[in-house]
Amino acid sequence: MGAPDGESLGPYRLLSTLGAGGFGEVHLALDPEGRTVAVKILHPHVAADATALARLAREVETMRRVQGPYVAEVLDASMAAPRPYLVTRYAQGRPLSAVIAAGAVEGDGLARLARGLAGALVAIHAAGVVHRDLKPANVILSDGEPVVIDFGIACALDSVSVTVSGAVLGTPGYLAPEVLEGADAGPAADLFSLGATLAHSATGRPPYGVGPASAVGYRVVHHDPDLEGVPGWLAPRLAACLRRDPSARPSAPELLAALSAEPRVAALPAGKAGAARSVRPLLAAVATAEPADDAGGAGTGGSGGAGSAVAGPAAGVAEARAAEARIAEARAAETGVAFREPGDGAAGTGAGGVGGSGLHGLVTREWRPGRRRPPGRPSPEELRERRRAVLHRRWVIGTGLLVGLAAATARNPLPEVSLLLLSAYTLTLTVDAGVAMFARKNRGRAILDLGCVAGTLALWAVLGAFFSPLTLALALGTVVFVVVAILLGS
Repeated sequence: MGAPDGESLGPYRLLSTLGAGGFGEVHLALDPEGRTVAVKILHPHVAADATALARLAREVETMRRVQGPYVAEVLDASMAAPRPYLVTRYAQGRPLSAVIAAGAVEGDGLARLARGLAGALVAIHAAGVVHRDLKPANVILSDGEPVVIDFGIACALDSVSVTVSGAVLGTPGYLAPEVLEGADAGPAADLFSLGATLAHSATGRPPYGVGPASAVGYRVVHHDPDLEGVPGWLAPRLAACLRRDPSARPSAPELLAALSAEPRVAALPAGKAGAARSVRPLLAAVATAEPADDAGGAGTGGSGGAGSAVAGPAAGVAEARAAEARIAEARAAETGVAFREPGDGAAGTGAGGVGGSGLHGLVTREWRPGRRRPPGRPSPEELRERRRAVLHRRWVIGTGLLVGLAAATARNPLPEVSLLLLSAYTLTLTVDAGVAMFARKNRGRAILDLGCVAGTLALWAVLGAFFSPLTLALALGTVVFVVVAILLGS
């Protein structure tokens, strides 16, 4: 069900494979406007489940309402195609799971992670979506800020046939106790997963230990989490998120407000994307939003989950994003580089727990065809032309020295060979100079060619007049040996 790199899938051109998750294979791709996105092609056993695909198709529109600096927005989807796929924003970075494998997250990095994950759940729940599979592999760290991926997919694809086919609909140790006991996953389950993810990040070890899935699940239901080593400012928040009773856990806005009141989090500078600025209007909007009714409340994971609960947050986020967009447009006008907020589809995150490294932060700097380049910065074509000129100059001068030395060595014992070497070199460079002059693009190249011909002839005459053939033969052998050694060494 995957696709080879370079192939097109709908309007998207696949560039490279990023990895694979429980539901599909993820490719870095270009959209029709030349912007980078992540395309998740569903696995065959998932695509064969008509019920799961129909449910995902209904949920996509709800998932597309999720907007924010800490989430990878869903940009497009095609469930009716022969190879069903989902398109999300692509964010460069490393999976949190890979970061934790190298050691615990500490200091400001942990504070940014806690703030970002809480902000991501605020945006996800406000749109009526439940993530259900929040874990370190589904968090990408981009310039130190977390980006949550794959939200809503596990919930939408929760069907008997998909489960039997082997797709993982949650990870033991991060799944809430009520989910392990067979209850539906609501927003409170995501708070439990957030607490487990942060505890694992802060200590470097899973809060419910390791081992068989059944053993870890038993500890989640019956034992308290291991929070030893979690910083004092964060430990009470995580203990609240990891309570067994879902009604006793804080909501995402409550957790974000509590974290924002912590001096460690409040002292954090705004990231490159201005993420901290976007959180405040979102919190204010959630606080003033009308509560969702029973039929369409946030957190149900259904298509009606957006309801009235999304109107307030969307307005707050829209105002903040509009101001940042004006700043981005001004920057683009000055530099010729397109600055894009995450929600406009300029970049995306790899759905499936995989990420790349380094082009983009949460606000993407992206060169677009037709944009004016920053003053003084050469284009890729100019850089390639400069590189070709350097290689040509080195080749012409190096071969001129070698031909001059070889011709001088053969001048007395083998005059015909000497004349042949000089004639071949002169003819080659004369033709190259003529082509350069005829093209009228690089007269400097023609001057270099003719100058090297004259220099080679002068070198031949001087060396032949002042040095014996034996001395020149030894020098030629030394030069050839050095050149061969350099080529073999490189």
